Amino acid sequence: MKQSEAAEISVPLAVRLLLGRAAVQVIASDAGADLLHIKGNAVDTSLRVREAPGTDIDVMARPTHVPRLHDELVRHGWVVYSSFRYGSPFGHAQTYRHPDWGYLDLHRMFPGIRLDPEAAFDELWRDHGTRDFAGTDGAVPSLTGQAVLLVLNDVRSRRAARAIATWVDRPGLDRSEVSALVERLDARVAFAAATGDLERYRGERDYRLWKGITQGSTRTGEWWARVRAARTLPEALGIVVRAPLANVERLTHQLGRSPTRAEVLRATAMRPVRAVRELVAGVRRRVRS
Repeated sequence: MKQSEAAEISVPLAVRLLLGRAAVQVIASDAGADLLHIKGNAVDTSLRVREAPGTDIDVMARPTHVPRLHDELVRHGWVVYSSFRYGSPFGHAQTYRHPDWGYLDLHRMFPGIRLDPEAAFDELWRDHGTRDFAGTDGAVPSLTGQAVLLVLNDVRSRRAARAIATWVDRPGLDRSEVSALVERLDARVAFAAATGDLERYRGERDYRLWKGITQGSTRTGEWWARVRAARTLPEALGIVVRAPLANVERLTHQLGRSPTRAEVLRATAMRPVRAVRELVAGVRRRVRS
């Protein structure tokens, strides 16, 4: 085979994800970082609604181990694609890109879990199992833990029907154990949003957040819901401060280059304009109805 022909051979996605997980696990082990492999090909086959390896690598690290893991990932060629600050309104994950392994989502917490992130990791780590990734053992949550995370992930992605299918009548899955873990993780409001029982929690601080996520909301409504759902006053103030600012990382990806100061200012100025348009459109819909 000619060298040029060999260079054109692509590695199948499923194989690349397995090798990528193994690579990340080796880095975490060398760094002494606790790591749980989640979602995609880390999920037990009995819980998969459809057989698919996923499109990227998802892991959850012990929050206090994230800085050391980040340093080692960067040292091994992983580049930050979107940060904790800009990657998600929840600030729960940071995305990296590697020329060989593709994308990695490093979670320091999981949306829907209200328990302190370190304590939540301890809860998921306590009964973890292991799974082989290309000859390398990686820790995975228990079957119960996997089910809870899948439901929370699906409801955040507005796939409530699939979320319910994840844990109903699954072999080896005890629904009472799932409910108990949901309580220990203080994830009952988000879980109820998936199971259609959200109205029981109208008085909870994150009720409007999950109502908006599952039933739709304006961008302004979503930001205010996040403020109300904040656990502390500094966290709420941080959300208020970030709300009117342009997402510089997203703008960079859209442009394919670093935006100029003028482009950042223009994008920032457009955010309140869009908010007013959404507000007017919402008022008009209510008037018509």
